[in-house]
Amino acid sequence: MKDTTPIYFHSATYAHEHGELDQYRASHKANIACKEAIEQAIADNYRDNRLGSACVQQVLQQFDPGRIFYVLANTVRQKEHDGRISCDNKVWAQTIPVCEDKDGFGYDQNVYFVVDRSHTGLMDLFLTQARREYALAQEKPSVRDSLNKNVGQQAAHSDKPKMKKEQER
Repeated sequence: MKDTTPIYFHSATYAHEHGELDQYRASHKANIACKEAIEQAIADNYRDNRLGSACVQQVLQQFDPGRIFYVLANTVRQKEHDGRISCDNKVWAQTIPVCEDKDGFGYDQNVYFVVDRSHTGLMDLFLTQARREYALAQEKPSVRDSLNKNVGQQAAHSDKPKMKKEQER
């Protein structure tokens, strides 16, 4: 079953001040679960020095791309100085809004959903695959659009012979 918890884009302090702690906690819990799913997918799909193509799909079955990208952007930002993360992914991570979430002692709550049980290079490969698959999915027309287009073309082609026959009469 896919987790559909909305991403909460504010800090715990903001949530407390606005009576939204339940939403914050649910989102934070989902972020941690997503991080764990990514780590498990990498562990399940890394064989013979390759990250299998089913890796991203395994996580997409459990979480929406938005949450996956939120967790990965947070991870990249937390590991900004790690040379095993590609420059492209570092630049991409800066385009994803991730809320700074420090507690009363100044401790960053976002560290709880950093992908850290997997090798950083494998996390980078996972992110690259996820970004590529997402971009390809955005380019593909939906099945319904394709069917409607084909039906429209067939109708247009079937009308032309009828018109010729009617004109011959």
